Amino acid sequence: MSGKPPSPPRIRLSGRSFLALTLTPEAPLEDWLQALDQQLARSAGFFAGKPIILDLSLLDEHTPNLTYLKSALEERGVRIIGIEGGNRAWPAVADWDWPESFVGGRASGEMEAPEEDVPPPPGPSTLLLEEPVRSGQHIVWPDGDVVILGSVASGAEVSAGGSIHVYGALRGRAIAGIGGHANARIFTRHLEAELVAIDGFYATAEEMDAERNGKPTQVILAGETLTFVPMA
Repeated sequence: MSGKPPSPPRIRLSGRSFLALTLTPEAPLEDWLQALDQQLARSAGFFAGKPIILDLSLLDEHTPNLTYLKSALEERGVRIIGIEGGNRAWPAVADWDWPESFVGGRASGEMEAPEEDVPPPPGPSTLLLEEPVRSGQHIVWPDGDVVILGSVASGAEVSAGGSIHVYGALRGRAIAGIGGHANARIFTRHLEAELVAIDGFYATAEEMDAERNGKPTQVILAGETLTFVPMA
């Protein structure tokens, strides 16, 4: 028997990127909450599982019913992970449980909540979308490729078990190869993505090859590295 001690286990770390939505209430809060309820009635699952930043910049410490705003949102299933634009010293929010503040976020522009949740229809292994994917939309197709004849807007997300083909501009997030398909690829005629990922390996906009910005590109996973290849 060898007296060599066993090697310690490896500690594996990997990055993961999420998009947080910013919710900005307006006074009077009763009317704003009523409008929110109407939106939730049209799209009940829109906020489900999504991290929310509560922006109080349009309110002040004297806004009526501000004390009850946070609990009212939580009762509606809004999961608040950060608060900005307000002041902890305001008497109306003195009893709030304030999450830790987030810094360094990059705004992706305003977005409209969808009128209803539309799951991808059942069909063949390739999902064909003839319309652009708008900001705030989340397309998930684990059974194969996704082909988009239009563009993918900033703030939108497309996930596919296979490859993703975008005939227009890719400005949102494209996540291919979900479920362990390392051979999946991402194709676009105009690369301006916020994030691309294949089989769990991802690159944010800041990490992508600057030479490919705005150009026809395919993204390939080589080992554990995403490569950006010109596309004719």
